[in-house]
Amino acid sequence: MRNMFAKVLTQMAAADDRVVMLSADIGNRLFDDFKTRFPDRFYNCGVAEANMIGMAAGLAANGLRPICYTITPFVTTRCLEQIRVDLCYHHLPVIVAGVGSGLGYAELGATHHACEDIAMLRVLPGMTVVCPADPVELKLAMLQATSINGPVYLRLGKKGEPVVHAQEPAFTIGQSLNVKQGKDVCLLSTGTILPVVMQAAESLESQGISCRVESFHTIKPLDEKLLARAFHDYRLVVTIEEHSIIGGLGAAAAEWYVDQAITHSRLLRIGTPDAFLHESTHYDTARQRCGLTVDNIASRIAQAWTHASTSPSAVFIQQVS
Repeated sequence: MRNMFAKVLTQMAAADDRVVMLSADIGNRLFDDFKTRFPDRFYNCGVAEANMIGMAAGLAANGLRPICYTITPFVTTRCLEQIRVDLCYHHLPVIVAGVGSGLGYAELGATHHACEDIAMLRVLPGMTVVCPADPVELKLAMLQATSINGPVYLRLGKKGEPVVHAQEPAFTIGQSLNVKQGKDVCLLSTGTILPVVMQAAESLESQGISCRVESFHTIKPLDEKLLARAFHDYRLVVTIEEHSIIGGLGAAAAEWYVDQAITHSRLLRIGTPDAFLHESTHYDTARQRCGLTVDNIASRIAQAWTHASTSPSAVFIQQVS
């Protein structure tokens, strides 16, 4: 995914001389092509991420289109005040791109995990939050993000993410993408967990549970039309994310859910638990520790579907921890 980011960034800079790149001392070789072609538009801000956001705000206030890039917790958690005050308060068109979101940097431990970023950034007024599922969605999200007159957060994976979309879909920020049709359960996936969700859907199909799968790539603005259709058409709607069960897509859907007059559908939220992972390990192992495996996701959905199909009038919100 980060290779696609560098490629599209260079294309954007070639098409628009307002595009400038700010990096917090990461990805130096990754951006060699960009630096060779546009040496005056690349700024290595060093290990000073908060200053990087302030620089980007100043550049944007003077008519440029800055893109800030570094490891997710260092461009979000560390910079929350600057993003809030410098970018959102002044509604400046800066793209904040976090790489290795969720458990992407699992081998570097909890300091490099990012399972709280969606929660922190979606609450900020004027912030758009986009979590692409694969390199194809990332490309389309980047191209659209530069036309948004305000701050945008792009939540990236690290590298080697499978391509889900064989062809470029009709992608629009704020509108989810259907990737599979189904009649029993609607699965709303955000970010790079989508390939796991697709495998879980296949497992559930073998058990006789037909699943619709949506790539719910935009957390803010929320696709309320899709949510309305999902809760109207399905007895069980499930959100799946590589983010804390608190404050992410599941929380956003739950907030919408409780404001509606819904009496026949259930919501199941699947995400990382409200706890730090005190272990430096491989990415797949970290996902396993947090319950984000094909078998665990499919098992939880099958269990919830049994309850929903036998007592459809009872409404509940359930979480996986």
